[in-house]
Amino acid sequence: MTLSWWRKGVNAVMLSLTGLCAILVVGSLFSILGYLAWNGVSSLNWDFFTKLPAPVGEMGGGMANAIVGSGKVLLVAVLIGVPIGFLGGVYLAEFGTGAFPGVVRYTTDLLNGVPSIVIGIFAYALVVHPMHHFSTLAGGMALGVMMIPIALRTTEEFLRGVPVSLREGAMALGAGKARTIVSVVIPAAKSGLISGLMLNLARVAGETAPLIFTAFGNRFWSTGWLHETATLPVMIYTYAVSPYDDWHRQAWAAGFILLTLVLAINAIARFAVGRTASAGR
Repeated sequence: MTLSWWRKGVNAVMLSLTGLCAILVVGSLFSILGYLAWNGVSSLNWDFFTKLPAPVGEMGGGMANAIVGSGKVLLVAVLIGVPIGFLGGVYLAEFGTGAFPGVVRYTTDLLNGVPSIVIGIFAYALVVHPMHHFSTLAGGMALGVMMIPIALRTTEEFLRGVPVSLREGAMALGAGKARTIVSVVIPAAKSGLISGLMLNLARVAGETAPLIFTAFGNRFWSTGWLHETATLPVMIYTYAVSPYDDWHRQAWAAGFILLTLVLAINAIARFAVGRTASAGR
């Protein structure tokens, strides 16, 4: 009887602790969202999305150039990081036996742990310094390098989750290894791969340090891909440390927009993963 009461007591205590931790996590998230919304939503208007930043010291203006610039930088990052990570993940999932794939996995995990500012310095030395100016391309390359390890590992995991019976069935019908991968394995993991890409995109969307070294910033529209460009994370940093109250309000608004975008991407990705798991069951 004493042992039974002890077990019930321990169970009640641990259940209460886990519930409290869950409440703290959810409460922290909603506190951040609420604080951002309280300070940022009041500064959101049509001008914020359509106009350039106002001259220093003047009220008003917007961050249209930063919104477009962030989109351009992320597009370059996807074009650089996703193909390399995807093809590397296919190799590890389908041919990843032996010493070399183990070295690739270890190197990928190391790259995933490199601080973003170090990757920014790397992109600066590789692109900005030879070109003698900052650019959208350099910013996209920095974020693309950050996307490679996540894209590689998520691709490998989702492809390994495809049942072996599908591969065997395709080969039994006469398909070769390459045809099986392209026609059977990748389509079967399509939803998971897309969700992994979106989570990867959300991971780098808020990075600031690499963009300070590469894209730098621009208070006007950036023409082409080889010139300085404004991005939301850098604009948030610049406005937040400024002495102007109006810039502070716009920094809160930009932070709310950026966080909302990241949460939306994560929610869509989780929904896609959930549908994939349901379909698999």
